[in-house]
Amino acid sequence: MSIVKLNKSELIKRVQESTNSANRQIVSDIVNGLLEEIGSAVVAGEQVDLPGFGSFSRKLRNERNGRNPQTGETMVIPAKWAPNFKVGKDLKDRVANCGASTKAE
Repeated sequence: MSIVKLNKSELIKRVQESTNSANRQIVSDIVNGLLEEIGSAVVAGEQVDLPGFGSFSRKLRNERNGRNPQTGETMVIPAKWAPNFKVGKDLKDRVANCGASTKAE
């Protein structure tokens, strides 16, 4: 089984169809606004909870030692904030039960 990618344009089209909206631009504005607000909230340190789907937040990665792959030299990788997503129980269960007998390639 191969993975099919869903890009933003296709997502907007599907939302438009599932909501029976006649105006694609309005749906596009809503999807873009939703993504912008989630991103802005996470950057500001807020957690965005979408019950059943998941939660978006940021997580501090500690400073650590690493290795430059080109030279092999040891280096310090500084601490930094990283986006974090925790899958909600409903979504996790839906994915787990979507075809247990098939293997992903």
